[in-house]
Amino acid sequence: MIAGAGVPVHPVVKADAYGHGVLPVARALAATGADGFCVATFDEAVELRDAGIELPILVLYPIPASLAGAARAARLAVTAGDDELLRALLGALEGEAGGVPLDVHVEVETGLGRGGFQVADIVDAGRAIGQAANARLAGLWTHLQAAEDADRTRGQLRRFEEAAGTLERAGVGLPPRHLAASGGMLVDGVASYDGVRPGLATYGIVPEELATGGGAAAGSAGGQPASGVTDLAARLRPVLSLHARPVRVAELPAGWGISYGPTFTTARPSRIATLPLGYGDGWPRSLSNRAEALVRGRRVPLVGNVAMDAVMADVTDVPGPPVTTADELVLIGAQGTDRITAVDIAAARDTNSWEVLTNLSARLPRVYHAASVPRETRTLAGHHRAADVPADAASGRRSMGS
Repeated sequence: MIAGAGVPVHPVVKADAYGHGVLPVARALAATGADGFCVATFDEAVELRDAGIELPILVLYPIPASLAGAARAARLAVTAGDDELLRALLGALEGEAGGVPLDVHVEVETGLGRGGFQVADIVDAGRAIGQAANARLAGLWTHLQAAEDADRTRGQLRRFEEAAGTLERAGVGLPPRHLAASGGMLVDGVASYDGVRPGLATYGIVPEELATGGGAAAGSAGGQPASGVTDLAARLRPVLSLHARPVRVAELPAGWGISYGPTFTTARPSRIATLPLGYGDGWPRSLSNRAEALVRGRRVPLVGNVAMDAVMADVTDVPGPPVTTADELVLIGAQGTDRITAVDIAAARDTNSWEVLTNLSARLPRVYHAASVPRETRTLAGHHRAADVPADAASGRRSMGS
């Protein structure tokens, strides 16, 4: 196990489980032994509780003080990283009836520059929580800025240890500590402490900065782990793929413009397949004329400007019988011996795989598989489980598989 024997694992399922669909993912992770979950917002935590998820849940960003009572009632842990917001949070709990205290995890500013108390202010924050009637100091954490940068990481670890030491010396006590997310878990020399928070790696993807090989993720499309990355990184495999079947395949003459603009005009008689997804589904306009799809195991270019609901593939050169609306095209995932990864899409967009995944919209049907069998779908009409999953769960148009 990457985290180490006995180390609690709290996967991060924020942003709809990185676009994969939070409820099916959370249920699957809970069934396989997750110790709890991390989210970014109060609403994300409530969604899990309302769905029957009873494991511990930590909200990684401070919540409004007005929600303190609701967080306590729902048994949610919250983050404190600012003195003013912490005082307001604790003040909102004053006078409430006794019961289970609100778990508060203190974030330490060790170098990310985004959130948390400075080391010099940690004792005051810890004491304030400890003196509150309805709150409990439940954790101490930070987040690495660049896990692959050994010198920078050592500096952050040193500051984190200093913060922990000041709490102990001041008699505040040392709560459970957690630092490592995906990057920290996949590089050598980063302690797991009392828990880990895997994010992108939960979904089978190595963060781009930890991989070499022309932007490909380690273990896919020829990428190899960068120096200092554990061998386990190469064993990760993406759990998500994106598929579509054409809603039209047409023979178009030379000189024919494709989509709005147009930014692509056929230079020869061409066979063009229209796929029913576009920037309304999270396939952005910035990929216009810059991406490919797989059909029958062969790469084909996506041509013309991406529209809100459509993108076109030039399937003219696909060998064999002409491509039809019965063919399946893969925009992210494997087909035959080839694979297009979220990291590949990110490189084409000049962004990262986190953005590619979290941009995938709710109207994309999601089909969840176990042992190669569809077990659940999620569409805008709701969730459907096991026997209710139709034979063509994606309505023959477009879908994501996990």
